[in-house]
Amino acid sequence: MTWHKVALESEFLDTSRKVVQVGGRKVLVVRIQNDFFAVDNACPHMRFPLNWGTVTEDCGIICPFHHSAFDLRTGDVKEWSPWPPGLGRFLGVISREKALKIYAVKVEDGYVWVSSG
Repeated sequence: MTWHKVALESEFLDTSRKVVQVGGRKVLVVRIQNDFFAVDNACPHMRFPLNWGTVTEDCGIICPFHHSAFDLRTGDVKEWSPWPPGLGRFLGVISREKALKIYAVKVEDGYVWVSSG
């Protein structure tokens, strides 16, 4: 497993999320209380960025464009493209349901580290 030092832990005091580069990929790192999660910063529905999405208290994230909802712990789909009415369902049908790619995260020596594999 290759680890990448991506940010100081203190950088997450003012914000709960940060987009970082890990092995050539844009990865969204999210802090919820004392836990860190890392996922591809592209919604697998239409590949739009997730960093503007809503992070929920139950460790979820909702795509800001089509409202697909995912579990940050597992990457699993909670709800697939329910919006906008009609069009969201249509796009959800033509774009098959797919989980987020997740990355291992650790905090060590004041830094946040993300694994690329």
